[in-house]
Amino acid sequence: MNSSTQQDIGKLILRIALGVLVFLHGLSKLEGGLDGIVKLVETQGFPGVFAYGVIVGEVIAPLLVITGFFARIGGILIVVNMLFALYLVHLGDIGHLNQQGGWAIELQVMFLVAGAAVALLGPGRWAFNQR
Repeated sequence: MNSSTQQDIGKLILRIALGVLVFLHGLSKLEGGLDGIVKLVETQGFPGVFAYGVIVGEVIAPLLVITGFFARIGGILIVVNMLFALYLVHLGDIGHLNQQGGWAIELQVMFLVAGAAVALLGPGRWAFNQR
């Protein structure tokens, strides 16, 4: 297997893992409704409509990443979504560990970094487009 094929397989694995996990993360929020997120966003001084960014960042963006259709844009949207999540919900957890001894925000940071990697690397050969 040549180096180019290995890189494309790695990008595909990254895209599928990130996309599926963020998508499931977003679906779980949608099941409970967005009312709580709207209130959270408004208490931080943002317009309530910003809460609907969860749909973009945790449902639409992951689908772009999984399919490789404008995956770089999907990666950027995931990064922006995770920055908002860190600011709005997890800012107080940055210096803390969870009950298992891991970093309290390890999942959010992993989503953010993997989204940045997809945005920088692109989707690879096995994608609907190479953007």
